[in-house]
Amino acid sequence: MHVQPVLEPNTHIFDARGLARRFRHSAIFGAIGVLRSGETMRFVNDHDPLPLIVQLRNHLGENLTVTYREHGPEAVVIDFGIIGLTK
Repeated sequence: MHVQPVLEPNTHIFDARGLARRFRHSAIFGAIGVLRSGETMRFVNDHDPLPLIVQLRNHLGENLTVTYREHGPEAVVIDFGIIGLTK
């Protein structure tokens, strides 16, 4: 039986491990692009996406928060939050 993790309100899981590498960045930018202020995307990946974080910071500036939840050999889990943006 698969148990869903308990998430904070307004937190949405994005597991990039199942996506082809060539689609990952565009899919991630699309997912972040629909988040509203106060929402978080819990990002799960098989490696630390440092170049992606730089790209997201360049695109969103101070409106992006980055919080590492897990940094292990099998998964890196990061909460990308959006603050101060109105849609």
